[in-house]
Amino acid sequence: MKLVILDRDGTINYDSADFVKAEDEWVAMPGALEAIARLNHAGWHVVLAINQPGLGRGLFEMAALNRIHAKMHRLLAAQGGRIDAVFFCPHAPDEGCACRKPKPGLFEQIRERYGVEAKDVPAAGDGLRDAQAAAAAGCEVHLLLTGQGAALREPLARGEPLPAGWPPGTRVHDDLAAFATFLLAREEERQAAAAAASNSPPSPAAPPAASAMPAQAA
Repeated sequence: MKLVILDRDGTINYDSADFVKAEDEWVAMPGALEAIARLNHAGWHVVLAINQPGLGRGLFEMAALNRIHAKMHRLLAAQGGRIDAVFFCPHAPDEGCACRKPKPGLFEQIRERYGVEAKDVPAAGDGLRDAQAAAAAGCEVHLLLTGQGAALREPLARGEPLPAGWPPGTRVHDDLAAFATFLLAREEERQAAAAAASNSPPSPAAPPAASAMPAQAA
């Protein structure tokens, strides 16, 4: 099963310092929904792993979150795409739960639900918490330079490394569309390599070793 895990705010839709609390505040970023649809069409299942501390703080209710996601699913369906499931942490930061990113609880729930090996699952988001949670779960970590990640765009363009705290091996992409393009291109390369290997003629057998001749008496 080909599975990819995405963050939501700052990855698919524009983020807000005041939280996305209502469906009219949920606005998809250009190309994001189309990117998910492209992954779907190539056989990828997409799920979300998101923190929703606004629920724990009483800023909005579950009904509002359901309406937000109904809008997301509707707009995505119009592009021919689908998100299989949304795994979310409803707790405030001070509640000490095991599911709030950067802890890996949401990713572990996803792994158990779908029966996948974490090392085979790419996970993309715009923030350090996303990356740390994905790495702690053993997933392949991808940073998008949108949302919170936009602050890293100029330093990275100057050739600076990611700041301390980012997991080693984090791959960086301009946005969700670029991430999708990377996954699809890598998959195509792997398929081509596998096809070439299966079609290549077998290596010729090595000639038999020469037998040692007995020494002749002088």
